[in-house]
Amino acid sequence: MSDSNSDTARRAHPAVSRLSLGLETRALLERHGLAALKSMGQNFLTDRGVLDKILAAAAVEPEDTVVEVGPGLGVLTRALAERAGRVIAVELDRGMAALLRANFDGVPNVAIVEGDILKADIEALAGGAPYMVVANLPYYITSPALRHFLENPHPPGKLVVMVQKEVAQQITARPPEMSLLSVAVQFFGVPKLVSRVPAGAFYPPPRVDSALLRIDVLPVRRLCLEETAGFFKVARAGFATRRKQLVNALAGGLGIGKTEAAACLAAAGVDPSRRAETLSVDDWVALYRACRSAGA
Repeated sequence: MSDSNSDTARRAHPAVSRLSLGLETRALLERHGLAALKSMGQNFLTDRGVLDKILAAAAVEPEDTVVEVGPGLGVLTRALAERAGRVIAVELDRGMAALLRANFDGVPNVAIVEGDILKADIEALAGGAPYMVVANLPYYITSPALRHFLENPHPPGKLVVMVQKEVAQQITARPPEMSLLSVAVQFFGVPKLVSRVPAGAFYPPPRVDSALLRIDVLPVRRLCLEETAGFFKVARAGFATRRKQLVNALAGGLGIGKTEAAACLAAAGVDPSRRAETLSVDDWVALYRACRSAGA
């Protein structure tokens, strides 16, 4: 069977695709004396159909710069390199980074960076250029990684990331089911759950199902960067005691009187009897501005 026919067969039979890529993954790890490290949240994608969904959601163009976090064995890295102008793959695992450098030696548009993405200077990493993030994120760094990119002075244009299904559902939630996480992400961008991904799409399979999430970052921030900390101080106060009415939660969380908290809510046009999970991001912005004006 020719290579083109083999590719067609893999596309026609997803089970065959998963099996072949899974065997390749295990063989590659064994050949290089490597293993999937639970401590680093390593679960390698072995489903070509899911890989295609990631690429379609990212819609990478030849002029794009892509930052990939946790490239592992480089399956997604190679697919991105075929489409992007530049791929910057950041890998914390020293053994994986060495393997990636060997495998991508001579590929001019791929840079392998060994290090911790949470400590990286993002603007320097991207060379000051516009960029997007495409990654199968290690689950244990999902929230800090999203914060690191979204709160950065040099944020990406969009993020296409694999996360735990429950986390994706939290991020994309709407009132009256908001959480501090959904407020935090939607403050910076518009998230969309692209596809649910079963645990069997990875080796080794994680204990939970995953989801592919796309976040289109707002071109203009809702508030200036210097106001972000104040905004989240107010939001955290509201969510600190979710079962309480907002007037009580704010008073306790901000250390102000109940009368002052009620005045801030009234100025923002928010009923003091509401609870934090019922507020939209626009409501939180209005409430922050009211609290700032009141000196709370």
